[in-house]
Formats: sequence, structure tokens, C-alpha cells
Amino acid sequence: MFSKETYIARRDRLKKQVGNGIIVLMGNEESSMNFKDNWYHFRQDSSFLYFCGINLPDLAFVLDTESGEEYIIGDELTMDAIVWTGPQPSIASLAEKAGVKNTKATSAVSELLLQAKNSGRAIHILPPYRPENKLKLAEWLAIRPNEINSLVSEKLIKSVVAQRSIKTAEEITEIEKAVLLTNKMHLTAMKMTREGMKESDIAGAVNEIPLSAGGQLSFPVILTKNGQILHNHYHGNTIQVGDMILCDCGAEVASGYAGDMTRTFPVGGEFTQRQKELYDIVVQSHRASVEALKPGVRFKDVHLLASKTLVEGLTDIGLMRGNAEEAVAAGAHTMFFQCGLGHMMGLDVHDMEDLGEQYVGYTDSFKKSTEFGLKSLRLGRELEQGFVLTVEPGIYIIPELIDMWKSEGKYAEFLNYDLLEKYKDFGGIRVEEDFVITKSGADLLGEAIPLDSADVENVRRGELVM
Repeated sequence: MFSKETYIARRDRLKKQVGNGIIVLMGNEESSMNFKDNWYHFRQDSSFLYFCGINLPDLAFVLDTESGEEYIIGDELTMDAIVWTGPQPSIASLAEKAGVKNTKATSAVSELLLQAKNSGRAIHILPPYRPENKLKLAEWLAIRPNEINSLVSEKLIKSVVAQRSIKTAEEITEIEKAVLLTNKMHLTAMKMTREGMKESDIAGAVNEIPLSAGGQLSFPVILTKNGQILHNHYHGNTIQVGDMILCDCGAEVASGYAGDMTRTFPVGGEFTQRQKELYDIVVQSHRASVEALKPGVRFKDVHLLASKTLVEGLTDIGLMRGNAEEAVAAGAHTMFFQCGLGHMMGLDVHDMEDLGEQYVGYTDSFKKSTEFGLKSLRLGRELEQGFVLTVEPGIYIIPELIDMWKSEGKYAEFLNYDLLEKYKDFGGIRVEEDFVITKSGADLLGEAIPLDSADVENVRRGELVM
């Protein structure tokens, strides 16, 4: 936890922004994997964590924006529970650490909320993404579960997003810890990979690093020789010289803050010629994107710059043709780059995605595109000092997409389908780093690890020690 003054200040700002009514923030419960008492690793709701800092299950937070009264809602452990969990701090002591003066038992929350509801007061909730919280809220408010979404408060969503988007110095410190662990995960994968290994051998070693440091994964590891599958969590392939490994992974530290990086590297000591050509194009796109980061710049425009840089490189080697700006405007680049350039990052690896991309990555006047490729751009709005985000261009050769668009003659003026046929077995490449937007540009979070193809090859051959 941060100091209680941090949480008090966050809640005071939230009260002023929302302005009226009752705010309810739901903590998470334990969640069962395959039978009741076999739980997934517990992960607290990020907004509850942000405003209260208490990382235990079965809690909620109620805040009266007008009277200023605040309550941590929850029940003390019974002896039956303590037998299994050991003694835990009292709810009152946890509330005190968060600067909250009052607690209430779960049995009392319904009366508290119904009294406000029957008085005509607004009740503000965030979109519940776990069914148990939807059922709890329905019970507490004496409504049907399918009516809960009518209480989701746009004002509360926007107020939370406004605060959580701008990272403070103490948050950046925690994110740095997560990114430094993430650096270590990637260097481990890059150094240990050998012909004949299973992908799972490497993924297992990567998984161990955040756990041994007292953290967790910020998302399930993507480690695959089939990098053209954007979210590929299968680890069963045996790797050979000539393959490339795409490793996308991140650490989450005990405070809940995340890291998220990607590296692509050859199983042998060197990239093949065509692997190096495409890899270098992706790195050029990455560097052009990073140089463009600064407050006031729309991230959508950075995404389009990255796309244009990719097209220019692909045109140089004959996979595309024509004018690069026209190709991007038409959408022809999405044959190779089907996803977005990056996303916000913080307490969630895709920060605040549970609140809705339209609120986090866009604005009332700047809406998300529905076009293929752009519809996957999670962040498009103007950047602000204090934003933390990823930059992750890539080239993905998807045989099924080639076949479909070739049969339709789609973008034939820009795509060299004859040459593309020879790349169907290529796979995919992505590089990704994390940045904080500063007053005049952007700073890399964590430590710089090999990015240029020559440096990556040197690490693979053991000639560059890090």
C-alpha cells in the first residue's frame, strides 16, 4: 500500500469529480478453477485497489460524495476460515491504513444503499465484469441482475479514468519495478533458447521470474514460433534453427502494477536474410513511433506513422508497392499489421480496459474507428504528460488472410501477392517497449535491452553479456 494520505487524496478528488450520490466500488472474491475450494490466484479489482489499497477478497467500498462518509464493507474471518488462511488483519485496521474511518458488515450494506436509492439519490457503479459482483449488487439494491447495467455511471467511469490515466511519481516507481522484472524475463528467454527445446521449456523459465520476486504475471505468457497468431498461448512446439521465437510477457509486482514487453529473436545465432529484412523494418517503425511521442500528439497519428514506416520498408523489399500514404489510407498495410500500436498500462496491463476503451483510449468527440486494423487500436486520443503506454509495431504473415484477400483481389494495387505466397511460412515479428509521456517527449521505462538485429544476434551467440 501507499500512504493513507495518497488514498485519501484520490478519494477526495473522486468525490469532487462525481459530485453527487453514492459511489460503490466492488472488490473481487476468490474465483474457483474447477471446484469451489480450488482457487485461481486472487487478483483484486484495480479501481478498488487504486482508491483503497486493500488487497484482500470479499470487500466493497461505499463513499457518500455529499456527506463525505466512507465505509469499507466486509466481514471478519470466522475461526473456520482462519484454520485455512491463518490470522488476517481486521477490516478496521485495514481501513485505517487506507484512511477510511468506518466499516460495515456485509449484511448492513443493503439497508445503506436502499435508503439512498429510496431517497432518490444517484448510486454510481462501475461496469461489473465478474458475475458474482453483479449478483451481489442486484441483491443489495433489490433489482434483477439484468438491470444492473442501468446503474453503471458514465460520470464515475470518466472520473476514474481521469485520475488513473495520469501516473504519479510513486506509481511510476512501481511500474519501473514491474518493467525491470519484465526485462529480466525477456533476457532469460533470449539467452536460454536452444534448438530442440519445447516452447514450454522457455515459457516455464519466464514464468518463474516474477513469482520468485514476489509478484505474478501481468498476463499469460505468449511464447511461440508461430508469431503470426497474435495472442498465441500454446507452448507445445519443438523449436528448430530457422524458427523465430516471439516472446510477449510481463510481470506484475505486489502492488499490482504491470509491465508488458515483446521481443522476437532467432533460434539459431542469426536471423535468416528475409527474417532480418522484416525484423529491421519493424524496428524502424518502432523507433519512428517512439520519436513521435509527446503531449498533444494523437496516438492514432503515431499508429499511422508506424504503419507508413512499415509500408515503406515492405515496398523496398517488394512485398508492397505504390505510394505508402495512399496504401495506409486505403488500409492495405493491415495485410501485415492487423492490430493497434499500443495501449495504456498501469494497474492493468491494458489499463482500465474493464471501464471501456471508448472512455480510456478515446473521447466524446474522438471516436474509435470500426475499420479492420484501426478497430483494434485501444488508444487513439491525444497523449498527456503522465500517460504510461506501450509501443508495439509488428509484421504478421497470416496465410488465411492472404488467401482470402487474394481471392477477392483486395488491395491488389498495393500488395504483391505473387511474392507473398513465398512468405506464407514466415510467422510473425513484434517488438514492444513501455514508455511514460514527459513534458516534451517520452522516457523508456525499465532498462534498454537488445532491440537492433545485430545486438539480438550477439546475445543469441553469447557475444553480448547483459
